[in-house]
Amino acid sequence: MHDIVIRGGEVADGTGSPPRRADVAVDGDRVTAVGEVDARGRREIDAAGRLVTPGFVDVHTHLDAQLFWDPAATPSCHHGVTTVVMGNCGVTFAPVRPGEEAYLAAMMESVEDIPADTIMAGLDWEWETYGEYLKTLGRRPLGVNAGGLIGHSALRHYVMGERSLEEAPATQDDIAAMAAIVGEAVDNGALGFSTSRSFMHTVPDGRPIPGTYALPEELAAIAEAMAVRGRGTFQVVPRIGERDGADRRNSISEMAWMEEVSRASGRPLAFSIMQSDRRPGLWSWVMDETAAARSRDADLRPMTSVRGSAIVYGLVSRTPYDTLNSWAELMALPFPARLAALAEEGTRARLVEEAGQPSKLSGPLAPKDPAKIYLMPPGSADYDVSPENSLAAEAARRGTGPAEAFLAYTLETRGLGLLYYPVLNQDLDAVAQMITNPDVVIGVADAGAHVALTMDAGNSTFFLKHWVRDRGLLDVGRAVGKLTGEAADLWGITDRGILTPGAFADINVLDLDGLYLHTPEMLADFPLGAQRFTQRARGYDYTLVNGTVLVDHDELTDDRPGRLVTSS
Repeated sequence: MHDIVIRGGEVADGTGSPPRRADVAVDGDRVTAVGEVDARGRREIDAAGRLVTPGFVDVHTHLDAQLFWDPAATPSCHHGVTTVVMGNCGVTFAPVRPGEEAYLAAMMESVEDIPADTIMAGLDWEWETYGEYLKTLGRRPLGVNAGGLIGHSALRHYVMGERSLEEAPATQDDIAAMAAIVGEAVDNGALGFSTSRSFMHTVPDGRPIPGTYALPEELAAIAEAMAVRGRGTFQVVPRIGERDGADRRNSISEMAWMEEVSRASGRPLAFSIMQSDRRPGLWSWVMDETAAARSRDADLRPMTSVRGSAIVYGLVSRTPYDTLNSWAELMALPFPARLAALAEEGTRARLVEEAGQPSKLSGPLAPKDPAKIYLMPPGSADYDVSPENSLAAEAARRGTGPAEAFLAYTLETRGLGLLYYPVLNQDLDAVAQMITNPDVVIGVADAGAHVALTMDAGNSTFFLKHWVRDRGLLDVGRAVGKLTGEAADLWGITDRGILTPGAFADINVLDLDGLYLHTPEMLADFPLGAQRFTQRARGYDYTLVNGTVLVDHDELTDDRPGRLVTSS
């Protein structure tokens, strides 16, 4: 007998091939047969009418700390994700010198909005090198498989100290030391290296994080450390579209060094790119430049999100008006007291009056155009960005201003109605062109980051629900391949992301027609009671990790079968 037989499902095997009716047999942690399986299983799973896929691989997460107190990686595990790649954007918790742990925690908070106090309370810091960090994580029970990248910011600070933040170039000794440490990290399991060039990523005092000013020579030497080992992927948040000018000087420079580093090292280089209304057409230019670079043997792979990357507003978290005094006082109250205060007509009148002074609104979290903010009521999260669903349209329907409309909507939904404000990938036509581009990798959901500000970890469910089922933009086989085999291959994760005999049994059995995304909700379940958004889904009958059921009809089991994954 087999341990498990999944019978009669439509198997999309992760190669991009169309689904085919087949059984899948599992023994131990491996797939042992795909096709017609005559032998019975100790456990039989009826997959008739269901799609059977490899587990999804999320290539861009910041779960480096969360896995220590939430080994199931919620909510990623509720969206078919069985393998996560951590350590993106150059910010990691290793290497670290004794006594410098709080500095890395504060930098993570500054870049990724994960509270530093929560990090310090949740980690035991039993490591110095990145390999030691991975070993510490690997000794803990995990729900999902996890692999990591050594981050440039931690690496540079470890080698150069305060000099790592300066614009002056690293010395040859600095570069040699960093390259050696990256090589050691890859030898000890790191999937690669990550860096950020964005001026928007800063340490708490406002300076750009270590690595922002690194010269191409430094980056090339680090890539060479992976090249000599024949493994490791280079991940970048590039300086594309920043301080550019009409000549796109910085963007051209970024594309040039990334091409040269990838071509010279022979290593794949994945970089983030999102459409932005502030830089119309830039994303398309990047696609063209990528195709040209790939024709010259550079393995460049743009990464983007499958929908708008957005701030989530609501009474449970923050509002578009929090820079105003009365609104800030309201949001300082516990949630039940906020809701009670809004029931008072005088409080609402004061809030509306203050919101009518737009000159007082400031800061990146205070958008001024209600036509670009969309309603997300409790229930199904459809991410409807049609003009009719905007806060401006809601105000027009009510015959009020946007702030008054928001307050009325909030009261009607008992404080659970949210607003959705895409700040990147606002144009879904552009998103559609990017995610159908064969060079583009699906990623940048940022699971584990910006925990009380955004909630994009459910992007795999949205991708299948919206783009595949509802829009028919991609066929099922190709879409599943993008979430699985293609992602695993890019990061050198062997025997995952594919359903074939001998592969690890990371498997989803899902109801494509019944996929449903719940509206995000706020929890306070992080260390020290820190709040974070989560989002559940419906339609995942089973998710198996290494041959063990992790999710059974959308609910977590008690098993934690995940493992550390390393590059091959």
